[in-house]
Amino acid sequence: MKTTTLPTVPKPASTIILGLMRIMPLDDSQVRDLVSAAREEGINFFDHADVYGGSPHAAEAHFGDAVQFSSTEREEVILQSKVGIRDGFWDFSTEHILESVDLSLKALRTDYLDILLLHRPDPLVEPEEVAAAFDALESSGKVRHFGVSNHMPLQVELLKTAVKQPLVANQVQLSVTHAPMIAAGVAANMKGLDQSLDLDNGILDYSRIHGMTLQAWSPFQKGFFDGIFLGDRENYAELNDAIDELAGKYGVGPAAIAVAWITRHPADMQVVLGTTSIEHLRDSAKGADVVLTRQEWSRLFTAAGAILP
Repeated sequence: MKTTTLPTVPKPASTIILGLMRIMPLDDSQVRDLVSAAREEGINFFDHADVYGGSPHAAEAHFGDAVQFSSTEREEVILQSKVGIRDGFWDFSTEHILESVDLSLKALRTDYLDILLLHRPDPLVEPEEVAAAFDALESSGKVRHFGVSNHMPLQVELLKTAVKQPLVANQVQLSVTHAPMIAAGVAANMKGLDQSLDLDNGILDYSRIHGMTLQAWSPFQKGFFDGIFLGDRENYAELNDAIDELAGKYGVGPAAIAVAWITRHPADMQVVLGTTSIEHLRDSAKGADVVLTRQEWSRLFTAAGAILP
């Protein structure tokens, strides 16, 4: 498994992240089997959030009940969770961040989180409140590193007016069919072309300049939870033809090619796989070690609907 290095994080991080949002239907043994399969594939990065599972900390608690890492294993893996989404509103207050992290640690049965992300931007954010929480969590050893999710560059810069810790990651939606962060730059300044619209204020280039690792979620989604493009020949026949051809060339499944399209980008992104299927996990994870050529990458990009002017 290909690995990457997140800024200031001493542990090597697998390019593939196992997302645990959907584990509630699994029993404890199935969760253990899923995690074991991930580890066998070289995945050492596990992604949680306090809102996953239908009620606060439910998925974290299910994971914690099913999986108990030895002290050696705990030092090998990276546990990441997120905070900030509540029932109908967002909350980056010092009190909520600290309370939620304590509950995450209890649910996960661990003494610390390797990384804590702010889940979605809080429109009422006060950077000083976030900074106070991060300082307390760092000094207590409860959280070792910090980042954000779904944040634009100026929202990150606003946080940095008070937050002293490096923000090491930004988890964002990205797939070959949902790639405005890449497509807009290709068609910059082209009047009347929707692709030229900058929807995120240059998050891709900003992240590369400032050393933030992008973590791509929903790598198989057509849009915002619109279903997957793999096998959708009604809407993406040309793309699926190209994917199938490349899958045959590289001796992997179609999902691996969709992952490889993301990991080929020089931004050295990670890919979050939210599957609960061991077979799908194994098939998809192989994409991290497939290196597409420039021509192959661009062929998939345009087959998905992007324009190369």
